[in-house]
Amino acid sequence: MEWLTYIVAGSAIGLGLGVGIMWLLDRLRLRGIRRRADEILAQSRQQAEQILRDAEVRAREDWQRCRDDWERQLQESRAELRERERRLQQHQDALTKRQHLLKRKEQSLELTQKQLAERQEALAAREKELEALLAQQSLKLQEIAGLSREEASAMLLQRLEQELSAEINQRITRFEERFKNLAEERAREILSTAIQRYAAGHTAETTVSTVDLPSDEMKGRIIGREGRNIRTFEKITGVDVIIDDTPGVVVVSSFDAVRREVARQALKKLIADGRIHPARIEEVVRETQIEIERHIMEAGRAAVQEANIGHVSDKIVQLLGRLKFRTSYSQNVLQHSIEVALLCGLMAEELGLDGTLARRCGLLHDIGKAADHDMEGGHPEVGAELARRYGETRQEVLHAILCHHDDIKSGHIYTVLVAAADAISASRPGARRETLEKYVKRMQELEALALTFPGVEQAYAIQAGRELRVIAQANKTTDQDAIRLSRDIARAIEQQLEYPGDIKVTVIREIRAVDYAR
Repeated sequence: MEWLTYIVAGSAIGLGLGVGIMWLLDRLRLRGIRRRADEILAQSRQQAEQILRDAEVRAREDWQRCRDDWERQLQESRAELRERERRLQQHQDALTKRQHLLKRKEQSLELTQKQLAERQEALAAREKELEALLAQQSLKLQEIAGLSREEASAMLLQRLEQELSAEINQRITRFEERFKNLAEERAREILSTAIQRYAAGHTAETTVSTVDLPSDEMKGRIIGREGRNIRTFEKITGVDVIIDDTPGVVVVSSFDAVRREVARQALKKLIADGRIHPARIEEVVRETQIEIERHIMEAGRAAVQEANIGHVSDKIVQLLGRLKFRTSYSQNVLQHSIEVALLCGLMAEELGLDGTLARRCGLLHDIGKAADHDMEGGHPEVGAELARRYGETRQEVLHAILCHHDDIKSGHIYTVLVAAADAISASRPGARRETLEKYVKRMQELEALALTFPGVEQAYAIQAGRELRVIAQANKTTDQDAIRLSRDIARAIEQQLEYPGDIKVTVIREIRAVDYAR
């Protein structure tokens, strides 16, 4: 047990020494920390004092800089004010001089007016004296000549008319040309500008469409047993299918372009599918009709967007789309309407009018052609009624649709623009094609009309009816009569015939002397 006591005593002594040593180390570490903290605090105070001094220096520099800038701006403002005062003084001096000048002009004007009044009074007195002298001289002349004033005037006028007939005709021709040039100069400028800025291709439609066949064996399948397939197809589509000896082609004929297009597309699908029987024909035709209706709406929306006329109802869009399948004198009516719309917009903008409204009038002017076969009346009346029914409220648009063919007297400028653009689109070369019978009839009417005038020996319509050559009898007409004859024939053509564009009338009078040397 004694050794255990030693161990406990040694442990207690060691623990005491350890605690003392730890306490001593803590005291030493605490003194070092305090000393380090004092050093950091002293450095921080020095840095703060240095920062404060630097800030004071910068503040003084900034204040000095601001003061220099303010003094400079103040000097500039004072200089600008002095310059303005100088300019105002100069302007005031100029106004004062102008006022004095105006006063002098007013005094001079008053003096001139007084002088003019005196001269007018003197002239009035002189006129009275001259009238009295002329009356006396007229009486003396009547006594000497033995003729009254009316008889002398008639004789004088008759002689002057005989002597000056040639000069009168020349002057009439010259004045007509000058006034015509002056009157048409502005219109020609506007029209030429519009035509140059707009150009469109021309499309010609026919009443038949052709469908290519992969082989002639397909013709029998299209006809079907005892013709049931072709009868079903014609009954559902409302077209005529012509199958003849022409190899590899089937012709679809109809005056309704929408039906013809539905039939053509449906027949192409049936040929590609190969299954041709009445039930399949009904199904394909129904699908094709839905596709064509969708295509019609897309074509109408594209036309509205291209013409940039704003919002229109879906019914009007549908009618516009149907115009794509309508032709007039072989010209596509939808393309014609778009062309008229753009031409109207260009001309309206040249004249300072509303271009959007003009384009709206032009695009909708032939909308009645989409339904004129379903309603009574011409396409202007039908179009105006449909546009009013489907939400068109602008009176300018309705009036342009109703009156663009001059059936009713026009009183709106936009109607005049639509009529002009319609004529440009319809009459320029390549836009429309006439039938041979109508073309020949128009040529014959031109020549027959010219032959009705006295002194005309022969008449020839040339250049597709754009010019009429008239051969006058040289022994019955003079050169001045030829000028009058060309003008009279041109007026008669304007009043009695219908024709596209202009017709040039050329009267030729010549004398040929023929002899033979034997």
